[in-house]
Amino acid sequence: MYFHIDLDAFFASVEQVDQPELLGKPLVVGALPGNRGVVSTCSYAARRFGIHSAMPISEAWRRCPQAVFLPVRMARYDEVSRVVMRIFESFTPDVLQVSIDEASLDMVGTEALWGGAAAAAARIKAAILEQTGLTISIGIAANRYVAKLACGLRKPDGLVLVEPGQEAAFMLSLRLADLWGAGAKTQQRFAELGIRTMKDLAAYNQALMQSLFGKAGGQFLYLAARGQDPGIYGHESARKSIGTELTFEEDSEDRELLEQAILDMCQQLCLRLFQDQKGACGVQVKLRYHDFVTLTVQASQPSVYSCLDEICKAATGLFHAKWNGHAVRLIGVSLFNFSTEARQAELFGGATERAGALDKTVFALQQRGLGKMTRARLLKRPSDKDKPPAPD
Repeated sequence: MYFHIDLDAFFASVEQVDQPELLGKPLVVGALPGNRGVVSTCSYAARRFGIHSAMPISEAWRRCPQAVFLPVRMARYDEVSRVVMRIFESFTPDVLQVSIDEASLDMVGTEALWGGAAAAAARIKAAILEQTGLTISIGIAANRYVAKLACGLRKPDGLVLVEPGQEAAFMLSLRLADLWGAGAKTQQRFAELGIRTMKDLAAYNQALMQSLFGKAGGQFLYLAARGQDPGIYGHESARKSIGTELTFEEDSEDRELLEQAILDMCQQLCLRLFQDQKGACGVQVKLRYHDFVTLTVQASQPSVYSCLDEICKAATGLFHAKWNGHAVRLIGVSLFNFSTEARQAELFGGATERAGALDKTVFALQQRGLGKMTRARLLKRPSDKDKPPAPD
């Protein structure tokens, strides 16, 4: 069985653990009001106002000006994430970390140690709560995709178990809106075709599905509607790379916003390199359009990238090499081909010594909890039409 585990409102929950006076309050973590940027995550109290991740911060402010807005403290979240992943690894050696707050665990063969699926899930929940103060939601199924869908059904602190052989029946119980990977434009296409339920979708054969949604999109939907894994994690080589990605609530063709997202992700990944004292020789960029077409492009060099600017320049160049100007649903950046043998001077130094020294200073301050240190481009002022009103 696979356990898909998601930390509930992770960034916001960490802030609430560190500052208990924020419990129960609308809390938004991301860009600050008056700056251009998006919501990284928000508390469940903020979600009641319609705020969600990847929403422009100006819109979040408009919906809930009384919310507490905090900047992202990536070093702190990464620290907690590492603790959580180590706890997962104490239950099974097969942990696929999907993102900083999400993992897929293969629990096959652990029954003698932890009991059945429900008992093992209860043990994991208790361990996370005791050691971090955080709650998690768990979906359990015979494949990773159904486990992921199950995970999102009863958040926060949820547990949903789909018994083996019940995957197709489980899918029929869902709404079309619950179908992970089917965004707003796909949902609109469903409506145009008269597809109103999962039963309607499952009635389409593979050939018809691909003719309507494209080869990749049709194949994905055909398998997903039947409770089969469409291979959402590819060849599962996450241990050989580190990466992060952002899914936009609404597809975006805003070049400036996309480039800022790349810079933000590169900064997160460089902090990981700094903490691990290793370098990366390879960069990969992933793009997904509204029709499920997913493109990846990568480049590598003989020596490690020596600073954030080098990595960001490489990632941005790869992005523009593949981007056709159409609206993007998802964008991601990964680093690979690691080296731990490079001289310390080459890591965030070397030929770009001045830039590398700046990176070292910023990352060191972030490690000490001063998460407000970041690149000025990530704090770029919005236009007047995007700028929220000043607080009273």
